[in-house]
Amino acid sequence: MTSFADAWVQAWNSHNLDDIMSHYAEDIVFYSPVIKRINNDPLGRIQGKEVLKAYFSKALVAYPDLRFELYHVLEGVDSAVLYYKSINNNLCTEMMVLREGKVVEVRAHYKAM
Repeated sequence: MTSFADAWVQAWNSHNLDDIMSHYAEDIVFYSPVIKRINNDPLGRIQGKEVLKAYFSKALVAYPDLRFELYHVLEGVDSAVLYYKSINNNLCTEMMVLREGKVVEVRAHYKAM
């Protein structure tokens, strides 16, 4: 799982959208408080890879200096929690459910927004 997490962080830090999206399944469901702000969506939920790609594209524009620093990877059964420094140096965790090496569900949590 550590190699997956390292590749995921490297993709985000490159800001290469295709590399970022390579980690997600077509039927991804993604929850985040940042979705509420960027998409003006009170549910904070995105479903589907193409919709997620559009959201990530907007997020990369909104946060041009975005850089992740991975602190810990917590492994579960077909899942992981990544603990890292995120937007504006805020602490974040993402609980990721994986299927066949792709992320099918994410629940992001931030210490401060």
